[in-house]
Amino acid sequence: MDLQAKEPDRTTARTPAFGLYCHVPFCASTCDFCAFYQEKPRRGDLDRYLRAMELEFERLPSGRPVDTVFWGGGTPGLLAARDLERLGRAMLDRLPGRPGEWTVEMAPSTVKADKLAVLRDLGVTRISMGVQSFDARLLESLGRLHRPAQIHKAWDLVRSAAFPRTNLDLMFAIPGQSIEAWESDLREAARLGPDHLSTYCLTFEEDTALYLKLSRGQLKIDEERERRFYERGWELLEELGYRQYEISNFCRPGAECIHNLNTWKMQEWMGCGPSAASQLDGFRWQRPAHLETWAAALERGDAGALRTESVELSDELLFADRLIFGLRMNAGVEPPDRDRGAPDAGRCLDRLRPFFDRLRREGLLTEDGRRLVLTREGRLLSDGIASEILALL
Repeated sequence: MDLQAKEPDRTTARTPAFGLYCHVPFCASTCDFCAFYQEKPRRGDLDRYLRAMELEFERLPSGRPVDTVFWGGGTPGLLAARDLERLGRAMLDRLPGRPGEWTVEMAPSTVKADKLAVLRDLGVTRISMGVQSFDARLLESLGRLHRPAQIHKAWDLVRSAAFPRTNLDLMFAIPGQSIEAWESDLREAARLGPDHLSTYCLTFEEDTALYLKLSRGQLKIDEERERRFYERGWELLEELGYRQYEISNFCRPGAECIHNLNTWKMQEWMGCGPSAASQLDGFRWQRPAHLETWAAALERGDAGALRTESVELSDELLFADRLIFGLRMNAGVEPPDRDRGAPDAGRCLDRLRPFFDRLRREGLLTEDGRRLVLTREGRLLSDGIASEILALL
């Protein structure tokens, strides 16, 4: 079967932003909170992965400019310098031009000078390092391999490589973490001076070690405690010069992650690699979350086996996603309506109007023309608001 012939045909006059996501599924160990698909980095599997990714890149829409690239995982930085070079060159050879933004995730324990040199030469514009915490005790409780000294050593290498943009990921509401410890982590992250900071509330995903502890009663969810972490983090990061532009993301002026912004705005992207998701030309689908199954399907050109959970994107589905993700952004969202060529979305907006009126009366939502913007209190309740939106549609 010719897989290329099965990729979506672009015929629309208005071209959305296009992103490319590459999933690198290898991890040296599984963090207690992680539910992403991953594999141990065995040499044979690494080689199989790289060969299959070369086939993935051959399936990219011909001539379609790629605005942003994001390599996530897993741990992309776990690849050796020569493997990063091979993966990057294979990708660039299939693109009609260089992406404007190219992010690569790295764990502190995987940062090496030769890897950074390869990534810089390839044209990577943004290194995102998953720190989680600067507290050795908390890192150990999360199952992370690195320690605070490794974070600082890795950061010195990243800064020396002079990438245009840098990001640090932090986690809060970790069991045993105090507000004071959270403040200390934020201050230390800001002292290192990244352009961007991402802060994530610890969640208990099924099939993780933390979820097992939760189900056994060894841990518990405390929503009021989580709220205090959110509020203090937002306050302190503003004081430290980081502007919040999405519930979990903060940056210096002009340093927003464009790839994520385009995703939240429900633009288009192609996912390459096992378990990677795509949204392109009216459909959303996922690659098989299994290295062998994914690679074998590519090798035999089986388009059907490469698209799992395929869903056609109706106006109503896109409306709901644009609204829910858009409301997470500080700038809010301007929903489409029937007057702008989206009659189904217009009917959805009509159904939600009483709900929005109630949110406005309760001080959770403001409206600036057609733009809907959650207040600070509204953003703190955004998950509940999203659930109500879905229930009403």
